[in-house]
Amino acid sequence: MTSDRPDHGFVALGHAGSAHYAGLETFPNPGVSRVEMTSDEMTAVCPITGQADYYVVAIAFQPAATCIESKSLKLYLNTFRNEGAFCEALAVRIRDDVAQALELGPDRVQVTLRQKPRGGITIVAST
Repeated sequence: MTSDRPDHGFVALGHAGSAHYAGLETFPNPGVSRVEMTSDEMTAVCPITGQADYYVVAIAFQPAATCIESKSLKLYLNTFRNEGAFCEALAVRIRDDVAQALELGPDRVQVTLRQKPRGGITIVAST
């Protein structure tokens, strides 16, 4: 039996788990001028204490030729799970990685990373 679905060449989409992660994948922009993607499933660890930090991340961009495929973004965000990093540094790194994948200048990508409260303090870092 053959599928009527077109093959777009995505590695992550349509496959379960992170074994199929191949980096941030893109697809041709169908004509949108702004895209915002939000996830509340991002985690990293404090580089000093090793304690888990939980984040809500919002990524907005003004696409040119391509857009980010959402499953590859989810898997990309999961790569930070065991990485020690400060919230502020993560926001800049995510912005730079998304801009590179989309072949955009960093001024066309905005990232807001909200660290959920730990010790009674919430950190919000925006690029």
